[in-house]
Amino acid sequence: MTQAKRSAVKASPGAESAALDVRCHWCGEIPEYQRYHDEEWGFPVDDDRRLFEKVCLEGFQAGLSWLTILRKREAFRAAFANFDAKKVARFGERDIERLLKDEGIIRHRGKIEAAINNAQRLLELLETEPSLAAFLWRFEPDPKSRPSKLTREVVSTLAITPESTALSKELKRRGWKFVGPTTMYALMQAMGLVNDHQETCTSRARALRARREFKVPT
Repeated sequence: MTQAKRSAVKASPGAESAALDVRCHWCGEIPEYQRYHDEEWGFPVDDDRRLFEKVCLEGFQAGLSWLTILRKREAFRAAFANFDAKKVARFGERDIERLLKDEGIIRHRGKIEAAINNAQRLLELLETEPSLAAFLWRFEPDPKSRPSKLTREVVSTLAITPESTALSKELKRRGWKFVGPTTMYALMQAMGLVNDHQETCTSRARALRARREFKVPT
C-alpha cells in the first residue's frame, strides 16, 4: 500500500478493509490463489475435460486445502493423462502403483482408485447423456433461490445446497466416488454454476457478464 493510500485509510475509518477487499477473502495474499480466483473461479465452464478434472481434483482435496491441490495441478495433469477420461478409464494396477510412487500428487490409494472409477462412470454416463457439461448444468440453481447479497458471511454458509446435494446423490447412484454434497458445491462454485464472488470483489461483475454470455450446454 502506498503512503498516499495509507493516509487515505487513516482519514476514513474502515477504508483499509474496503481498499484491500477487492478479491474474495479466501485469496489472501497468495499469488497462486489470486491468479486462480481472477482467471478461473466462478467463470462458467462447458468443457468436459476441465469438468472431469475438477471432479477428480475436488476428490483429491478431501481433507486438504485447495491450495495444496492447486500447486500440484500440473503434476496431476501429467500423472492422469491430462484427465482424458478414455485414457484414465483404462488405468490398471500398474498405473495405480505408478501413481502411488509419484511424489508430485496426493498418494492416496482410495482417491486414485476413485479417479479411475469416475472416468469409467463418465464413459457410462456419456452413453445416455450428450456431455458431462450438459448433465452438470442441469443442477444449476434457480437464480431466484440465491442470496440477494453475497457478503463474506453469507458465502461462508453455502457449503452445501439442495442442488449440490441432488447432484451428489445422482452421481453416487451412478457409482461415482468422492462426490459428496460439499465437494459438489465446491465444483459448482469453481465452474461457474453459481457465482459466489463477494459483492465487493472486482471479479463478481466479470463473472456475471460471462454467465450472461454463456450458452448452457444441452
